[in-house]
Amino acid sequence: MDSLPDQPTVERMARVPKVWQWLALLIFSILFAGALEFGALPAALLIGPMLAAILAGTNGATVRVPRPLFGAAQAIVGCLVAASISPDIFPVFYKEWPLFLGTVVATVAASSLLGWLISRWRILPGTTAVWGSSPGAATAMVLMAGAFGADQRLVAFMQYLRVIFVSVTAALVAKMWVDTSGIEVPAVIWFPPIDPTAFAGTLGVALVGSLIGKLLRLPSPFFLGTFIFGTAVHLGLGVPMQLPPWLLALGYTMIGWTIGLNFTRAILQHATRALPQIVGSIIILIAFCGGLGFMISHVLGIDPLTAYLATSPGGMDSVAIIAAAAQHVDMSFVMALQSARFLVVLLVGPSVARLVARSLRE
Repeated sequence: MDSLPDQPTVERMARVPKVWQWLALLIFSILFAGALEFGALPAALLIGPMLAAILAGTNGATVRVPRPLFGAAQAIVGCLVAASISPDIFPVFYKEWPLFLGTVVATVAASSLLGWLISRWRILPGTTAVWGSSPGAATAMVLMAGAFGADQRLVAFMQYLRVIFVSVTAALVAKMWVDTSGIEVPAVIWFPPIDPTAFAGTLGVALVGSLIGKLLRLPSPFFLGTFIFGTAVHLGLGVPMQLPPWLLALGYTMIGWTIGLNFTRAILQHATRALPQIVGSIIILIAFCGGLGFMISHVLGIDPLTAYLATSPGGMDSVAIIAAAAQHVDMSFVMALQSARFLVVLLVGPSVARLVARSLRE
């Protein structure tokens, strides 16, 4: 019984007016996100609100994010993913496609094996570990995991813990090759001038993509429908999209709150008990990808930092910042391999999860 919330605490939280619950959630979200941003940790705008919501959820908060707002947030992330795929990666990928494909397949296979082992040893339930171990596309994996029956809360716990580990490790490795102490990350302009055409295109892609996802009955329809439609019109028709930071912050906050508010103390304690195995699997995956980077560096004769950042398993936005700060890194190579793995994980993730689930039942 000690794994369950304290009943008087839950009852007290339930009696607190919802407007005060929302206000407390907002204040703690700002504090946590601000602290993470100050520490230069990745995905602060999502992890901060999620931590605040976990704190509220495990203490009996009764507020929940309305489903339409959660769907809109998923569509925003779908637009972000679609807009991040640049046509510039295709010539680089075409030039070295056998090596790229082999590296991506090896990384996905290694992460799937780790996820299968965690599931097989019953450290985490069902296919949760497979979704949580997927290398890259963290937010997308969390959104799709719930649609395929995995525990979205534990998947988020694994994914964002890996993003933090990978990003910090990549920053430390970069530090060994190049001094980035004098390079400042550009300040975020929260309210940039709105380009009417590009912003309208973003809203149109989100709306039409969501409708397509619902009509086709896709899993996680708002995200997948928007991602597929957005990628098609972005690459095929050159439709511009604008995602101002304030809009992304709203979307990340809705997703973080939705996931965090569904946490209970029992779930949190389960995740904490599995922490050593989860951290161990993350370290193994980082080391495996580092080995792939060493191989690529040896075969192609490129510098080790470029190879390491290209194979780093996740945290693509953080890797991009680190790569941009290092003068001798081949940015196009890094982002081509990162984007290729990102797309493969999105495409094969559901199939791999179903395959693992079938093997676990046998």
